[in-house]
Amino acid sequence: MQLGLAHLLEQGLAAQVEESRAFNASARAAAAARIPPDLSTAEGLDAARSGLSSRPPHPRAVELVARAGGHEVPVRVVAPDGRDARGVYLQMHGGGFYMDSASRSDALNVRLADAVGITVVSVDYRLAPEHPWPAAPDDCETAACWLVDEADRLFGTDQLLLGGASAGANLAAVTLLRLRDRGRVERFAGAVLQFGAFDLSGRSPAGRAYADEWFVDAYAGQVSDRSIPDVSPLYGDLRGLPPSLLVVGALDLLLEDSLAMAARLSAAGCEVDLRVYPESVHGFTSFPTAIAEAARCGIESFLADCLDGR
Repeated sequence: MQLGLAHLLEQGLAAQVEESRAFNASARAAAAARIPPDLSTAEGLDAARSGLSSRPPHPRAVELVARAGGHEVPVRVVAPDGRDARGVYLQMHGGGFYMDSASRSDALNVRLADAVGITVVSVDYRLAPEHPWPAAPDDCETAACWLVDEADRLFGTDQLLLGGASAGANLAAVTLLRLRDRGRVERFAGAVLQFGAFDLSGRSPAGRAYADEWFVDAYAGQVSDRSIPDVSPLYGDLRGLPPSLLVVGALDLLLEDSLAMAARLSAAGCEVDLRVYPESVHGFTSFPTAIAEAARCGIESFLADCLDGR
């Protein structure tokens, strides 16, 4: 396990931690001034979705449709600027399974594509509660199988990576398990799981921390046993998965989920790198702070190392 401090120590840890504290305090104050919408109503759900911070689409992102096994799902594709791609990274966005979209990841995906020299493919999976489980993992599996079949022809490389944040990390882990069970995971050289929700059953101490959150019922309310690996990958047989980087903040409600998932991956014989960043809350890797920048650089380095066969 790393505490995510290597880059920070070079810059002066105390100053970066204080910056993160100030940013978090400002965000908390802004959140306290807002009345949260009632997600159980259509109006409240629409308000939550439309109230996401503005992240305009990037002109370099191209919309395609991934097709595999008789299914299809829209994806957004960002190629590296001015060079051939070394690999393709399949990204699952976050948003509690019920909001957000692939287009809101455009800016981060453009940066990732250029930094690592990879094509980034972001899945516009169907959202709950209109489309509960298994719609989202079905869509992510479709995109993954499409890349296994078509990445070399479409993007000039058969080297694959994948990852996601929050709900997207759950979907990334579930996708890996589905691919492993189909005998198709070998093409994936690495995975990045950022502050994931890996136990929707509420059985573990980690899962109990958010078991009452609205999104859990919205996504998996009809599932009689939420400990099945397709819903809660923490309980899956994790053997045979590619090297994984787990990134989480020390102040994240989902910290224990990442700790538990890292332990399970390690026990299954997988190569796992766990990085816990100080004074960092849920979603911090998209923040304009030095600690977030250190985490982003770490992710880029990890993915580059995976492609280099480290």
